[in-house]
Amino acid sequence: MVDYFLDRKSISWMVTLLLGVGGMFAFLGLGQLEFPEFTLRSALVTTQYPGATPLEVEEEVTLPLEKAIQQMPGIDDITSVNSDGLSQITVQLKKTVREGELDQYWDILRRKINDAQPGLPPGVNTSIVNDDFGDVFGLLLTLRGDGYSLKDLGDHADLIQRELRLLEGVAKVSIGGRVDEQMIVSLDRDRMRALGISPEYLASLLNAQNTVGNAGHLRSEGLSLSVQPTGQLDSVQALEQLAVGSADSGIIRLSDLVEVRRVTNDSPALLYHSDGLPALTIGVSFAEGTNVVDVGESLNEALKRLEKQQPIGMTLNTVYNQPEVVEEAVSAFLMNLAQAVGIVIIVLLLFMGLRSGLLMGLILLITIMGTFVLMAIHGIQLQKISLGALIIALGMLVDNAIVVTEGMMIGLSKGKSKRQAAKEVVSQNRYPLLGATVIAITAFAPIGLSPDTTGEFIGSLFWVLCYSLFLSWLTALTLTPFFFDMFYPDKLESVGQSSDNDPYKGIVFVVFRRLLTYAIHYRFVTLTLAIALLAGVLSFSGQVKNAFFPNATTPLFFVDLWLPEGADILQTEETVKRLESRVNDMDQVVQVTSVTGGGAQRFTLTYSPEQRYASFGQLIVETRDKASREARMEEVIEQLRTDFPNVHYKVQALQVGPSAKASLEARIFGEDPEELRKIGVRVQAIFENEPLADSVRLSWGNREAVIVPEFLEEQARRLGVSRESLHQALLLNNQGQQVGVYREGSDLIPIIMRSREEQRFDIENLTSINVWSEEQGRYVSAGNVINAINTELRDPLIKRRNRERMLAVYAEPMPLSGETAASVLERIRPQVDALELPHGYSIEWGGEYETSSEAQTSLFSSLPLGLLGMFIISMLLFGSFRQALSIWMIVPLMMIGIIGGLVLLGAPFTFMALLGTLSLIGMVLKNAIVLVEEINIQLEQQDDAFTAVVEAAVSRVRPVLMAAVTTMLGMIPLFSDAFFASMAVVIVFGLGVATVLTLVVLPVVYCTLMRISYHQ
Repeated sequence: MVDYFLDRKSISWMVTLLLGVGGMFAFLGLGQLEFPEFTLRSALVTTQYPGATPLEVEEEVTLPLEKAIQQMPGIDDITSVNSDGLSQITVQLKKTVREGELDQYWDILRRKINDAQPGLPPGVNTSIVNDDFGDVFGLLLTLRGDGYSLKDLGDHADLIQRELRLLEGVAKVSIGGRVDEQMIVSLDRDRMRALGISPEYLASLLNAQNTVGNAGHLRSEGLSLSVQPTGQLDSVQALEQLAVGSADSGIIRLSDLVEVRRVTNDSPALLYHSDGLPALTIGVSFAEGTNVVDVGESLNEALKRLEKQQPIGMTLNTVYNQPEVVEEAVSAFLMNLAQAVGIVIIVLLLFMGLRSGLLMGLILLITIMGTFVLMAIHGIQLQKISLGALIIALGMLVDNAIVVTEGMMIGLSKGKSKRQAAKEVVSQNRYPLLGATVIAITAFAPIGLSPDTTGEFIGSLFWVLCYSLFLSWLTALTLTPFFFDMFYPDKLESVGQSSDNDPYKGIVFVVFRRLLTYAIHYRFVTLTLAIALLAGVLSFSGQVKNAFFPNATTPLFFVDLWLPEGADILQTEETVKRLESRVNDMDQVVQVTSVTGGGAQRFTLTYSPEQRYASFGQLIVETRDKASREARMEEVIEQLRTDFPNVHYKVQALQVGPSAKASLEARIFGEDPEELRKIGVRVQAIFENEPLADSVRLSWGNREAVIVPEFLEEQARRLGVSRESLHQALLLNNQGQQVGVYREGSDLIPIIMRSREEQRFDIENLTSINVWSEEQGRYVSAGNVINAINTELRDPLIKRRNRERMLAVYAEPMPLSGETAASVLERIRPQVDALELPHGYSIEWGGEYETSSEAQTSLFSSLPLGLLGMFIISMLLFGSFRQALSIWMIVPLMMIGIIGGLVLLGAPFTFMALLGTLSLIGMVLKNAIVLVEEINIQLEQQDDAFTAVVEAAVSRVRPVLMAAVTTMLGMIPLFSDAFFASMAVVIVFGLGVATVLTLVVLPVVYCTLMRISYHQ
């Protein structure tokens, strides 16, 4: 191999150019993201059942639908929310379902839901399956304008939507916050009673007047002519002039009985505000595989053009701009990568000399460029995980080149030719270096093989490390000798080196040789001290806090508000606006966007919109930077505590990585809602007694008051009044009833019939409502068929999970306290688990604990196989169980540095820190393998085993230390990155301690296991 690349210089240059230049072009063509995408395997099934209570919705709609859904394959979880007239079922598929299979599964889901429709009771609307639930609108805009109606905003939003849809790379453009217009027909109850006109008659008249009908065709002179009569309502005035009957005074028109108005729906489902003004949102999602930065530039140009058509006073604001965030994040991380590469090269120049430093720096750059080529082939984009993998790998990438270069320098200093030195080093080290590289790659394998969402999120870490490490082995054996031959003269003396045959007479080597000799001599003391140090550090492990993923550094935070259940959406809106006004006045706040009635459009993968509740509101607050974000969060919490005492809240920064609905979640399962609530209150009390638990709330909310008119069945039968007639009369007196549509071009505006404003929502006069008696052809007072009007308390929501009723207690760690969910859970869980529960009731833990546990379980499921593979490789390398064991006995000692570093810096042990620990196993073993292989080489060359061990360790000091130092210093830029900080701590401190122990303790362990005695 060496001869091939030394003799065929054109081939060597070709490979260099292919990797270098090809890498540059590949780099420029790679897509860019802030974080990798991961698949959301969920769909939402919504079914309306107007007039039904939550219990009726659950039993008559949700139960049969859940039964049908359960029959399809690939189901992980089925959760449902049952509220007044609405069933919302979320279907979550198993993590093993691949992205390309999702459409097939959603087709099965639709078939199951369609097959279940005939079994649903009358009055239930057709179920809707939304499998676009996970769409991410990476560009989220708000359109507002003082003095403009929502219809005006909607007209301009339609123009923006049409234009942006045409751009290449844009998948969808969605408008949020529309509030439909309605034609309100306000009834004069007294007038209708006097004329004896029933609501049903008016409803049928209005419905029939504006329907599209088929009047057939006429044949005339060989032609077929369609017949299209006029008479459709085309204005409010036409609607008012509609004839409804006659009297002695003449024709009775609709305007004689009703008032017709065209208004905005006063009970909307969702309301947006931007800095206090009513607004609409415009969300833009990007086509898969596109470079969002390039698409973002096209969008910016299109929006600038559209700005010229924007009405004066309207403003378009950006809530979240993924292309800008991605460009800033990738640029910053590329700078971190460049700094890390620079640090590594500087270290090499300082400690290896100018020629060696330049040589290995060149090999490092070629390897990185080659990795970009393989990333492009694999489809891996530039994002924090893939770029972070390169930074993590830097030290290991130069490790192979260091070993080869060091060996060639030693051979050259001993008088060998460059070719001879290169051939000997490559021949001796190619398989050990390959084994060490494969072991290092295998250490990361559980990351790439993890089948869950977390594994999908960070999977590119494994592939980038795999490609780069394998390339580093190839370039070390091929291009390193080639460039060494170019960089170095035939004899080392000519570059100022000593010609002494012993290159290890320096002070560092002399001191290390003496230290190692004493350590082997007093091996019992050495091993005892190492074990004692490990035990001592492990005793501090309880001080290390656990966490899953950190908050993002994006200067955004959310304020979720839950008013008491039963609150009207307009009342919720007033509360949201009151808080929004206060937050807008705070320092360093750039803008505030609010949504009432549910969550906003999903604009990042880690943002999970809340389902539709009239009592829910959310503020999306943008600040100038991360520091001001945390200060404003604290200020908002204080405002909520003092001035909004009846509001449950949750204040949280934007998350990184997959996240749960709540950080702390206790799920209570059982059949009886009353018993579930009793247990929930007890668990809630435990949560509230924890000083560092915040935002404690029940998933079912508080019970709400319900008006229950007591229907007199017998009396109503005598009067010819049905229960349905009473329901219709009450509905007309309140929200109203849709009786038709008013056609205006492509818009279908619902016609709503209801009582006059002064007669609506009058609880005290419910008994005076007119109820039409079909049998008697006249109105009957509701008081004749209602015995009493009672008020009851009931559950406004009934939630289920996997076909069981489930009430959850949610909480969050106190924001900005430094407390993690795991630490809070550790204190409250024993108290909750100690509760005595009735037979048939159980508690399970969700939240961050469940998400983290699933991720770790998935990760560790492949870990034993990976560790076994690594041990087998080490056995195959040396053919000796004792030698392999000596290598593996060093691995636990790395915990000294890991725990020590985390405790010293107060860093939490996050999921990324866990990955850092696994990767550290590969790094430590890699260094250990290089050392043990050198011991074996020395044993072949020397008669004395003790001397061979010592000299082998001395000869490996520089390459092992250099590999460790370059890795550790290369990690410095990651300390400032919240996502990678804990991993950086683990690798820097763990590798630093493990490297020292590898050089000292490993030879001691080797001598002990191989029974090599000390002698002077």
